[in-house]
Amino acid sequence: MSSHDGCAASFENGQQVVDKVRAMGFTNQYLPVPLEIKCSCGNEFRMEKFESVCDKCGMVHGVTPCHAFDANNVKKAGVGY
Repeated sequence: MSSHDGCAASFENGQQVVDKVRAMGFTNQYLPVPLEIKCSCGNEFRMEKFESVCDKCGMVHGVTPCHAFDANNVKKAGVGY
Protein backbone atom coordinates (compact mmCIF):
# COMPACT_ATOMS: atom_id res chain seq x y z
CA MET A 1 0.00 0.00 0.00
CA SER A 2 1.47 3.34 -0.99
CA SER A 3 1.29 6.32 1.30
CA HIS A 4 -1.47 8.04 -0.71
CA ASP A 5 -4.07 5.39 -1.50
CA GLY A 6 -6.07 5.93 1.68
CA CYS A 7 -9.29 6.75 -0.17
CA ALA A 8 -9.34 3.39 -1.91
CA ALA A 9 -7.85 1.38 0.95
CA SER A 10 -9.98 -0.64 3.31
CA PHE A 11 -8.95 -1.02 6.93
CA GLU A 12 -9.70 -3.96 9.18
CA ASN A 13 -9.29 -2.02 12.43
CA GLY A 14 -8.57 1.32 14.03
CA GLN A 15 -4.88 0.60 14.44
CA GLN A 16 -4.53 0.35 10.67
CA VAL A 17 -6.31 3.70 10.30
CA VAL A 18 -4.01 5.38 12.84
CA ASP A 19 -0.95 3.75 11.27
CA LYS A 20 -2.04 5.14 7.89
CA VAL A 21 -2.54 8.64 9.33
CA ARG A 22 0.91 8.47 10.93
CA ALA A 23 2.54 7.19 7.72
CA MET A 24 1.00 10.07 5.78
CA GLY A 25 2.27 12.61 8.33
CA PHE A 26 -1.23 13.79 9.26
CA THR A 27 -1.15 12.96 13.00
CA ASN A 28 -0.96 16.59 14.15
CA GLN A 29 -2.77 18.21 11.25
CA TYR A 30 -6.20 19.72 11.81
CA LEU A 31 -9.36 18.19 10.38
CA PRO A 32 -11.26 20.28 7.80
CA VAL A 33 -14.13 20.42 10.31
CA PRO A 34 -13.89 19.34 13.98
CA LEU A 35 -15.92 16.23 14.80
CA GLU A 36 -17.90 15.48 17.95
CA ILE A 37 -16.84 12.03 19.17
CA LYS A 38 -18.35 9.79 21.82
CA CYS A 39 -15.59 7.56 23.15
CA SER A 40 -16.24 3.99 24.24
CA CYS A 41 -15.68 5.18 27.84
CA GLY A 42 -18.70 7.48 27.49
CA ASN A 43 -16.69 10.71 27.31
CA GLU A 44 -17.63 13.13 24.57
CA PHE A 45 -14.93 15.31 23.06
CA ARG A 46 -14.19 17.43 20.03
CA MET A 47 -11.78 15.73 17.65
CA GLU A 48 -9.76 18.44 15.94
CA LYS A 49 -6.83 16.50 14.46
CA PHE A 50 -6.63 13.37 12.31
CA GLU A 51 -5.31 11.50 15.36
CA SER A 52 -6.81 12.44 18.71
CA VAL A 53 -6.78 10.99 22.22
CA CYS A 54 -9.70 10.88 24.64
CA ASP A 55 -8.73 13.05 27.59
CA LYS A 56 -10.62 10.76 29.99
CA CYS A 57 -9.37 7.25 29.15
CA GLY A 58 -6.51 7.71 26.66
CA MET A 59 -8.23 5.92 23.77
CA VAL A 60 -6.55 6.88 20.48
CA HIS A 61 -8.94 7.75 17.64
CA GLY A 62 -8.05 8.23 13.99
CA VAL A 63 -9.60 9.12 10.67
CA THR A 64 -8.05 9.33 7.21
CA PRO A 65 -8.22 12.64 5.30
CA CYS A 66 -10.58 11.16 2.69
CA HIS A 67 -13.11 10.24 5.36
CA ALA A 68 -12.64 13.15 7.76
CA PHE A 69 -16.03 14.76 7.16
CA ASP A 70 -18.09 12.18 9.05
CA ALA A 71 -17.64 11.14 12.69
CA ASN A 72 -18.91 7.66 11.75
CA ASN A 73 -15.59 7.10 9.96
CA VAL A 74 -13.49 7.70 13.09
CA LYS A 75 -11.94 4.45 14.33
CA LYS A 76 -10.60 3.53 17.77
CA ALA A 77 -7.05 2.17 17.82
CA GLY A 78 -6.74 1.35 21.51
CA VAL A 79 -5.82 3.01 24.78
CA GLY A 80 -2.30 4.43 24.52
CA TYR A 81 -1.78 3.12 20.97
